[in-house]
Amino acid sequence: MRHKFFGMILTAGPLVLALPLVAHHGAASFDVANLRTLKGTVTEWVWSNPHCFLKIDVKDESGAVTHWVVETQNPTTMTQGGWSRRMFKPGDEVTVTLEPNKNGAPIGLVRSVILPNGQKLGAGGAGSARPPEK
Repeated sequence: MRHKFFGMILTAGPLVLALPLVAHHGAASFDVANLRTLKGTVTEWVWSNPHCFLKIDVKDESGAVTHWVVETQNPTTMTQGGWSRRMFKPGDEVTVTLEPNKNGAPIGLVRSVILPNGQKLGAGGAGSARPPEK
């Protein structure tokens, strides 16, 4: 009986310790209730794990430019949703709908992107728990 107990501890222990690693993807810093839509110019498209990032320059009414960095899912999930490594080029004009950071920093979580050709893509991919807005 004592052998079984230690076997269960050795099996379950690593699983319990791994739970915080699964929980690190939170959206608490993003304002999910107040989506923002930005029109901007792509400066960089970062296709990498664990998340892809789209960097855009957005001009306000006065002409001042703000550099935004917006996060998406991982490349595998993005590919399932129709995204690709080569879909953005610096200089492309895009429209991005995002969940902005609650602290006002120019960062956000992508909900959808309208490409220069008018195609609209949601950011969650095929199995996203957070579908794009309509």
